[in-house]
Amino acid sequence: MSSLSRELVFLILQFLDEEKFKETVHKLEQESGFFFNMKYFEDEVHSGNWDEVEKYLSGFTKVDDNRYSMKIFFEIRKQKYLEALDKHDRSKAVEILVKDLKVFATFNEELFKEITQLLTLENFRENEQLSKYGDTKSARAIMLVELKKLIEANPLFRDKLQFPHLKNSRLRTLINQSLNWQHQLCKNPRPNPDIKTLFVDHTCGQPNGARAPSPANNPLLGSLPKAGGGFPPLGAHGPFQPTPTPVSTPLWMSNPSTVTHPAISGGPIGLGAPSISAALKHPRTPPTNPSVDFPSGDSEHVGKRARPMGITDEVNLPVNVLPVTFPGHAHSQAFNAPDDLPKTLIRNLSQGSSPMSMDFHPVQQTLLLVGTNVGDIGLWEVGSKEKLVLRNFKVWDLGACTMPLQAALVKDPGVSVNRIIWSPDGSLFGVAYSRHIVQIYSYHGGDDVRQHLEIDAHVGGVNDLAFSHPNKQLCVITCGDDKTIKVWDATNGAKQYTFEGHEAPVYSVCPHYKENIQFIFSTALDGKIKAWLYDNLGSRVDYDAPGRWCTTMAYSADGTRLFSCGTSKDGESYIVEWNESEGAVKRTYQGFRKRSLGVVQFDTTKNRFLAAGDDFSIKFWDMDNIQLLTTIDAEGGLPASPRIRFNKDGTLLAVSANENSIKILANTDGIRLLRTFENLSYDASRASESVTKPAMNSISAAAAAAAAATSAGLAERGASVVAIAGMNGDARNMGDVKPRLAEETNDKSKIWKLTEINEMSQCRSLRLSETMRITKLFPISRLIYTNSGNAILALASNAIHLLWKWQRSDRNSSGKATASVAPQLWQPSSGILMTNDIADTNPEEAVPCFALSKNDSYVMSASGGKISLFNMMTFKTMTTFMPPPPAATFLAFHPQDNNIIAIGMDDSTIQIYNVRVDEVKSKLKGHSKRITGLAFSHALNALVSSGADAQLCVWNSDGWEKQKSRLLQIPAGRTSTGQSDTRVQFHQDQTHFLVVHETQLAIYETTKLECVKQWVQREAAAPISHATFSCDSQLVYASFLDATVCVFSAANLRLRCRINPTSYLSASVSNSNVHPLVIAAHPQDPNQFALGLSDGGVHVLEPLESEGKWGVPPPVENGSASSVPATPSVGPSGSDQPQR
Repeated sequence: MSSLSRELVFLILQFLDEEKFKETVHKLEQESGFFFNMKYFEDEVHSGNWDEVEKYLSGFTKVDDNRYSMKIFFEIRKQKYLEALDKHDRSKAVEILVKDLKVFATFNEELFKEITQLLTLENFRENEQLSKYGDTKSARAIMLVELKKLIEANPLFRDKLQFPHLKNSRLRTLINQSLNWQHQLCKNPRPNPDIKTLFVDHTCGQPNGARAPSPANNPLLGSLPKAGGGFPPLGAHGPFQPTPTPVSTPLWMSNPSTVTHPAISGGPIGLGAPSISAALKHPRTPPTNPSVDFPSGDSEHVGKRARPMGITDEVNLPVNVLPVTFPGHAHSQAFNAPDDLPKTLIRNLSQGSSPMSMDFHPVQQTLLLVGTNVGDIGLWEVGSKEKLVLRNFKVWDLGACTMPLQAALVKDPGVSVNRIIWSPDGSLFGVAYSRHIVQIYSYHGGDDVRQHLEIDAHVGGVNDLAFSHPNKQLCVITCGDDKTIKVWDATNGAKQYTFEGHEAPVYSVCPHYKENIQFIFSTALDGKIKAWLYDNLGSRVDYDAPGRWCTTMAYSADGTRLFSCGTSKDGESYIVEWNESEGAVKRTYQGFRKRSLGVVQFDTTKNRFLAAGDDFSIKFWDMDNIQLLTTIDAEGGLPASPRIRFNKDGTLLAVSANENSIKILANTDGIRLLRTFENLSYDASRASESVTKPAMNSISAAAAAAAAATSAGLAERGASVVAIAGMNGDARNMGDVKPRLAEETNDKSKIWKLTEINEMSQCRSLRLSETMRITKLFPISRLIYTNSGNAILALASNAIHLLWKWQRSDRNSSGKATASVAPQLWQPSSGILMTNDIADTNPEEAVPCFALSKNDSYVMSASGGKISLFNMMTFKTMTTFMPPPPAATFLAFHPQDNNIIAIGMDDSTIQIYNVRVDEVKSKLKGHSKRITGLAFSHALNALVSSGADAQLCVWNSDGWEKQKSRLLQIPAGRTSTGQSDTRVQFHQDQTHFLVVHETQLAIYETTKLECVKQWVQREAAAPISHATFSCDSQLVYASFLDATVCVFSAANLRLRCRINPTSYLSASVSNSNVHPLVIAAHPQDPNQFALGLSDGGVHVLEPLESEGKWGVPPPVENGSASSVPATPSVGPSGSDQPQR
C-alpha cells in the first residue's frame, strides 16, 4: 500500500472515531495493521474479553513471529487459564490448556508440564511462584504492565503505537477544499451553491437552467484562476462543518500576552500535554486543557531523536505469574544491574588542550566533536582513534566584526569554546565562543569541514548554542552575557528574533516542541528559567531553578520528560525532574558531593538514565529512582567535574579527563559499534572508493551504510572485546582425507561473483544439543574435531569439557560428524565431567588450552591452573602437573612422540615436557609476551611458535635451537596489543603455515620465515576471532567478531564465500552479541567446519548437498595459483580480493 493510501486509512480512522463508529474503527485498526490502539487494548484486557484481545492482536502479529509476540500471547493465555482455575472451572481450564497453551510446549516443555500440574492443586496459589497472585483485577493490571513493555519492545509494533497528529476533522477539511476548488472552476459559480452529493463532481447550473460540464471531464477547461484572486470559502455552504477544535495548547501559547515581562498569571502555564500541560512552578489555576496525546518531542539541544525501545531491552516478569523463558529472552532488567551503561574504558584521546564541550554526530555515532579552552575545535573518529580535523580559533572576517569585538580581541586574544554541537541531521555544526562569536561549519564527510557562517552574535561571551526547526526552517539559537537570546537563520545568518527579559547573563537554551508549538527554555545566572515562543511577545513563564545559578535543561530522548541540572555559587548541585502538569519539581536526585568543585554537567540517554560528572567520577541515575544507581571513575584521571556526552544510542560516553584528554567509555554495543560501524560504511562505498577520500554528505554516507548492512544481510549485534580464541596445532593423519574434486575451470566469459550465504535455507547448519545447563552461559574457548571425525570436543570458559559423538544410523551410515544428524552430548555412566583445575586462578584472566592425542585416547588441557591429562573414554583425570605460575597458555603434541608436549607459558617461555618421566627437557626463550600458538612440522623437524608480542619463531625440534624469528607484518598505522593473539597452523605440505591475527591472515614459508601471501582486514572492520585450514589445506575458514564467517581460497587468500550470521543463528539469537570465538575444520571433509560461540553454543556448518562446496574460487590472475608457492610475493591487502 502506498504512503498516501496509508494516510487515507488514518483519515478514515479519525472520521470513524469522530462519528462514534467504535466497533468499526477498531476493526479497521486491526485489518489495516497501521495503528495499534493501546487504550482500546487495555480496556479489553481489563474487561477480560480474551477472544477480542487475541483477535485484535492478530492484525499486528502472530504467536510465532518473534520472542516478544510469543510471550505476549503466552501471558494472555496463561492469565485466562489461571482465571478459569480460580473459578474452579476445570473443564474450561483443560480446554484452554489443550487449545491455547499446548503450542508453547514446543518451546518450553518443562514449563508446560508445570502449568498442567496446576490442575491437580485445589488452589493454584499453593504453587510457590503463584503464591502472591491476588484477585483477578489486580492480576490483569500487573499483566498489562508486562504486555505494554513487550509490545513497546516488539519491532513489529514499531511506528504503530502513535497515531499521526491531525487537525480535527481532517478528512472533512480536505473534502471541503476539493469542493471549493470544483466550485471555483464552475463556469458560472453561484454565490450560495447547494451541494447535496459527493458521488459526482460539483457543478453550478447554467443561468438558463443547463448544467455546466464537470471540470474534471471538461476538455475545454481554460487556465486555472490566478493565485492572487483567492477562492471564496464555502463557509456554511460546505456539506461538512468542522467540529470545534478543543484547546490543546496552554494559554501562554495560544493567547500570548502583549506584555513582555513579567510572565502571564491568568491561566495554567505549560505545554498542553498530560506530561507538559501546566506551569513548571506555581500554577495559577487548575489545568483545564483536555488530555491530548502529543508526539514524541525532539530536544535538538541534546542532539537526541525519539526512537522506540530497542529490541534488546528486556522486561521483568510480574511477581504473581509463572516465569517463562523462550530462546534468547532473558528477564534481566537493567534498572537493577545496568550492564548496558557505557562503563568500559575503550579509548583515550589526547586533544592537546582542555575539552570544554563535546558532541557525537547524530548519524555517524563514532564521530566526536570537541571544543577546548583555547578555542580549538577537533573532530575525532573514535573507532580508529584518528583526529580528522583540528582547527585553531581565528576570526574569519575581522573587518565584518563589531568594534567591541575587535577591541576585546586586541585587549585579550584568549578565546574558549563554550558550546559545540551538531545540527539534527549532522550536516552542520556550531561553535559558541567566549567572545561574541558564533561560527557555523558545514560537514561533508571524512575530514571535509568547511566554513559556513560567522555571526557576531552577542556583546561578551556566547554561553550556549542550539539548533531548532521553527516553521520547518533550520535556525541557530544563541544566548549570551548581554542577557539576550537570539535566533538566526542557519542558511544565511540573518537574525530572526531577539528575546529580551532576563536580568542576568543567559547561561543556556533548550529548544523543544510539542505538537506544532515550538518554544525555547532559557536559564540565566540569577537562577531564572523562562520560556519563549518564536514571536516578539516576551517570556511566557518565570520561575526559579534549584541552585539559582548555572543551570542547563534537557529533555529525555523521547521528548516526554524534562530535567534540569544546576550548581549553586556555594557548590550545591542538583538534578531534578519537573512535573509539568503540577508546575513543580517532581523529584530531586540524590548522590552529589556536598560541595561540588565546579559546575556539574549532565546528559540523558535511552529514556532511562541520567548521568553527571561530579566528585572526579561519573554518576548515573535511573530516571525513575532518586537514589544513585552507580558511580564509575573511568580508571581514574578525571577532573573534579568532568564534562560528559553520550552518543545518540547511549552506547558510547565521552568524558573529559586530565592532561587534555578525552576518555571514551562503551557498553557491549558500543564496543561493537567502534569495530563494525565504519566497516558497514566502507562496504557501502567500496565500489566507488578511490585512493583519495571522497567528499560525501554525512547523511548519504549513513544511508549507504544502512544499505550495505541490509544487502549484506547482517543482523546488528554487539561484539565484545574478546581475545582471539585458540588454534590447535596438532598434526593430523592425512590418509583418511576425503579426496577433493578438482576445482572447476573458471569461465573467463562469465563475471565471477562472491557467494553470499544469508538464509538458513542456503546451507546446512546444526546447533549441537545443550542438555548440560551449566555450560549454557559460558563461551566456548577451544574447539576441535576428534581425529576419527566422529566427535567434537569443546572446552568452555568455565573449565568444563563437552564431547558430542555421532552414531552410525540409517541416516548416517559412516558415523562421521555431519550437520544433517544431531549427535549426542556424551557422558560416561559415572556422570563425571572433565573439569580443569581452576584453584587459585582468575577465570577472566585464564587462557584455556588443550591438545588431543593422535589416537583420540586422551586430552591434555588447562584453564589457568594445573595441566590435566584426561582419559577420553572415562573422563577420569589421569594426572595433573605444572601448577602455576607460570600458567600454560598453549599445548601441542610432538608429531612423532605423544609423550612429548610443547607447552607455551604466560611468562613467554616454551617448555618441552616429557609426560612419561615427568620432566621438562628444555625451556625455549625468544618471545617477550605470553605464547599464543604452537605448531609442529614433522617434515622439517621444526616447531613454529607465536606470541602476544606478534613475533614468530622457528625452532629445531631435534636440539630445540631457535633458527629464525620475525615480527608479524602489522598493517601501517595499526599496533598490536597484549590482547592480540597470534595463531599458527601448518599447511598440508608441512613447509608453509597459516598465521592468524585479529588484523590479518597470512601464509608464511617456514625455512626462510617469509610471508608469501597476506590478507589484511580493514581497520574499521570487525576483527578476526579465529581461522583454520580445511583438512586438505585448500580453504581457510575465518570467523569474525561481527558473527560473519568467510571462506578463502588458501592458494591466494582470496575471498570466495561469505556466510552471514542470519544463515546459522536463529531469530532468538540474532539480536544478541553472539559471535564465533573459535572455528574447527573436519579432519576428513574439507567442506565441513564447526563454530564455538560466545553464548556457549556449538554449530556445525556444511554447504547444501546440491552445491557440494562453499562458493566458487575467484578467477586466477596471471596464471595458475593452484599451490601456495605459486604466489611467492605478498599480495596487496584490499586489492586482490573483495573486502568484507
